[in-house]
Amino acid sequence: MALTNFILTVAGVGAVILLARSDIKHSAAIFRRNVRQIRSWIEEESVAASKSAEKAKPKELENPKSTRLEEKQ
Repeated sequence: MALTNFILTVAGVGAVILLARSDIKHSAAIFRRNVRQIRSWIEEESVAASKSAEKAKPKELENPKSTRLEEKQ
């Protein structure tokens, strides 16, 4: 009886370990795929941002101190 319990326990623990290993491998594969997708989204956004920055004209800022001096004179 003790031998049967031992064999069943070893088989049960072995099955759990095998299932956990495959589950961990599957989860890691999904995580890697998600990281690749997020990285591609970030690269697309940075390319789009650089293109929009090239198209936008830089605004000329007025110097508030110089306009105040000119008004006083």
